[in-house]
Amino acid sequence: MPHSIRSRLWWSYVLVTMAALGIVAFVLFIYIIQNPSTYRQASARLTVVEAQLRRNEVVLESLPQPDLQSRIEQAGQNYDVRIVIFNQKRQVVADSDSAELSSLSMPLLPRLRISSVLKDQNGQYWLYIIQHLNNGGWLLVTVPRPAVPLLSILSDELMLPILGAAVVALIISLLVAFWLARWIGGPLQRLVVASRQMPSTDAQPISLRGPHEVQELTLAFNDMNNRVLTSRNSQRDFVANVSHELKTPLTSVQGFAQAILDGTADTPESRQQAARVIYNEAGSMHRMVLDLLDLARLDAGTFELQCAPVDLPALLNNVAEKFSPQAHASGVSIQVESAELPAVMGDGDRLAQAFSNLVDNALKHTPSGGIISLRARLAGSSDSPGKGSEVQVDVADTGAGIPPEALPHIFERFYQADPSRPGGEKHGTGLGLAIVKEIVGAHSGKISVRSVPNTGSLFTVTLPLVPPDASAVSRRKI
Repeated sequence: MPHSIRSRLWWSYVLVTMAALGIVAFVLFIYIIQNPSTYRQASARLTVVEAQLRRNEVVLESLPQPDLQSRIEQAGQNYDVRIVIFNQKRQVVADSDSAELSSLSMPLLPRLRISSVLKDQNGQYWLYIIQHLNNGGWLLVTVPRPAVPLLSILSDELMLPILGAAVVALIISLLVAFWLARWIGGPLQRLVVASRQMPSTDAQPISLRGPHEVQELTLAFNDMNNRVLTSRNSQRDFVANVSHELKTPLTSVQGFAQAILDGTADTPESRQQAARVIYNEAGSMHRMVLDLLDLARLDAGTFELQCAPVDLPALLNNVAEKFSPQAHASGVSIQVESAELPAVMGDGDRLAQAFSNLVDNALKHTPSGGIISLRARLAGSSDSPGKGSEVQVDVADTGAGIPPEALPHIFERFYQADPSRPGGEKHGTGLGLAIVKEIVGAHSGKISVRSVPNTGSLFTVTLPLVPPDASAVSRRKI
């Protein structure tokens, strides 16, 4: 048995077609055996004789029995048939074959058996037609059933047309089966070949062909293939970015540690500088590892949110107070503008982490004398605009802004709009905004950014309000 899908489908259709044709051929063969051409000719003769006698039925009923017997015998000789007339009591009144008188009896249920085969008392079979007469009697017209050899059955006038039609039907069925097998099996075979080549960067989407179900399977396969390729590219970029980000601080740590070991840093000042660099770079790597752990938990769905009603104005004031020493040292002013707002359902610590990342990012790009603004207000959702169903928080700065070509990538992991910025404490890992996007998404919120170069940037976070019946602390994983 072939192993390909197309071949199996084709053979399945072929077997079903041949089985159907075989059943039809068997039924037709049985019919021809039971009704060969000689039978049909005899039946036609019986029908003609029966019709002729029925037209003279009134005359026959008026004849006395001897004249009726003579008339019936004459008709039987003329038409070469045997004619029997029964009365209402099913007794023989006249029989064209007087030598075999009463050898034939009426069939059972004559009204239901207009024509068939009848067996007489001598064991001989007769083809007959029986009809009810107006006077209550019955007219039976019959001839001996002819013997039919097998050769005459095979040469029957119906056999050749039936065989010809069967051959044509078989050829058409095989062609249709081949087309159906190719129509269904072709796309499935392409799916098999493509699945064996996964994942491949050269793989192209499979065209939609075949039945609706096969097209849906093809769409699902193309979507799965795209997700696999995207995940593979993301993992490859992730490893490359992590390696790149760790290479610089590790090189610095190794270099200054070597300077301390081999005595190059031979003064207290140089050793102090080497220790400071090692400390700063270790802190940078520590922050990167913590960010990577957060992202890994977000991706794995094990990042837990301790959801409870959150006072957003108070949270923003705490974030601003947290960064006030850094802002003061950089000559940057942090302002919070917020009216009284309803509570927001969320994890206060994670929301504080998200807004802290936004403020920290703004501090790194805002020069001395600049302003960072935190503004919170009610906003309507797209489903119910103007009804205050959401809270919108803007984090704006007056820094250098973000280049237009960098805006579509600003939330990608390890992406930095200015990769040439020197290292140190102000050199980020490129993970902060990615974490912000994940945290906001976990709260069923949205984040967007607008920026004008040399003017500043505006990050907008939109969060849903607490439902009216929200009270107890809830807990969920993302």
